[in-house]
Amino acid sequence: METKEFEFKGLAMNGFIALFVELALIAVSVWGIAVFGSNESSMIILPIVGILLACILPIGFRKLEPNEAMVMLFFGNYRGTFTKTGFHWVNFLMTSKKVSLRARNLNPDNIKVNDKTGNPIMIGQILVWRLKDTYKAMFEIDSQTMASGGSGTAPVAVSSRMRAFESFIQVQSDAALREVAGMYAYDENEAEKDELTLRAGGKEINDVLLSKLNERLTMSGLEVLEARINYLAYSPEIAAVMLRRQQAAAIISAREKIVEGAVSMVRMALDKLKTEGVVELDEERKAAMVSNLMVVLCADESAQPVVNTGSLY
Repeated sequence: METKEFEFKGLAMNGFIALFVELALIAVSVWGIAVFGSNESSMIILPIVGILLACILPIGFRKLEPNEAMVMLFFGNYRGTFTKTGFHWVNFLMTSKKVSLRARNLNPDNIKVNDKTGNPIMIGQILVWRLKDTYKAMFEIDSQTMASGGSGTAPVAVSSRMRAFESFIQVQSDAALREVAGMYAYDENEAEKDELTLRAGGKEINDVLLSKLNERLTMSGLEVLEARINYLAYSPEIAAVMLRRQQAAAIISAREKIVEGAVSMVRMALDKLKTEGVVELDEERKAAMVSNLMVVLCADESAQPVVNTGSLY
C-alpha cells in the first residue's frame, strides 16, 4: 500500500534563535511602552502588539528526541511529518501530534487454539514492533479515539497514543497466531512424513508468523521487526493423555535401540566363540544361549546368574 507520509516543509527555525528573538521582542516592547506611554503617544500600540506577539509565539516551540516524530496539522489538514531532533520553533498555528518511532516489545497472553489436526493447544508469542508510517498510524486507523478513551477531542499523551497502537497490534497478532497455528500440526506424531510442525518448525514457523503479522498491519503503518513463538504446550484437558502417549513413544524408541544393540552383541558373542574355538555349540545350545543373552541384555533389572557345574554334553 502506497504511503501518504512526507516530510514537513513548513516554517521552522532553530529554537534558540527563536528564543533570542522572543526575549528581544519583549525587551523592545517594554522599552516602547515606557517611552511612548510617558508622552501618551499613539505609537504605544506597537509595543502593545509586540507584547501580545511575545505571549503567542512560545506556542510554536517544539522539542524532539531521537526516534521521535511530530505529525503536523494546519486546521485539520496534514502538512507533513517533522523528524528533526532538537529544539525548534514552528508556525504557532500548527497543531502537532507527537509519536515515538522506537522499537517496543509486546508479550501477549497465551491463547488456546486448535492445530491442523484439531488438537487444542496453548500457544504464546513475543513481538518487537515499531511505528513505520506516521500518516497511516494516525489517520488510517482510529488510534486517536482509542488513545483518548473514546472522546476523540481530549489532549492525548504520547504514551496513550502508543498504547493505542499496541492494542491494535495485540488484536491483529492474536488473529495471525491463530491462523499460523491452524496451518501446522503440533508435533511429528500428528503430522505427515517430512511435514513442518509447530514444535520442530523453529525459524520457519517464526518467519511465517512474521509475514502474516506484517500483512495484517500494512494498513496501520505499524511494522513487526521480529516475531517468535515463546510458549507451546497441549491444552490442560488433553495434556495428561498426550504426555502418556509421548512417554509410550519414548519407551518404544528406547526398546528398539536396546534390542538392536542386544542382537548385535549376541551375534558378536557367537562369532567370537566360533572363531576362537572356545566351545562347539549345536543349534539347540545356540538357541538357548541366544535366549539367555537376550533376556539378560533386554531386562529392566539385573539378571540373577545361575552357575551350571555340570557338563554341556
